[in-house]
Amino acid sequence: MNIAIVVSEFNKDVTSRMLSVAQEKAESMKLKIVYTCSVLGSFDMPVIVDALLKKNDVDGIVTLGAIITGQTKHDEVISHATAKTLTELSVKYQKPVSLGIIGPALQERHAHARIRPVAERAVEAAERIFDELKRIK
Repeated sequence: MNIAIVVSEFNKDVTSRMLSVAQEKAESMKLKIVYTCSVLGSFDMPVIVDALLKKNDVDGIVTLGAIITGQTKHDEVISHATAKTLTELSVKYQKPVSLGIIGPALQERHAHARIRPVAERAVEAAERIFDELKRIK
């Protein structure tokens, strides 16, 4: 399986570690990372994901981000809009787009604790969905 990884630069101390974990996991699962793309924030992911899903050499996408709570509910708006759009793209192209985005309503210390499990499960989810789609088509 060929995957692309789209990672947010916002909260880079968390997302850079998520990227490393996802790369390790993909290697251990014998998945080939054909593209690694960086965007400013999670909200910026859908346009890159859309472009990657059009490529014949991409079977699925892993998204990685950290949306940490601030003084407003902006984190909730960003999280919900991003998740909804990524889901719509996955359905549109019939390719997995896994949601490896930590948040909303999360403090920074909690984000650090979630780096490994979220990044690993995002890679696992992309492969599992890909396998199921192949099975039922």
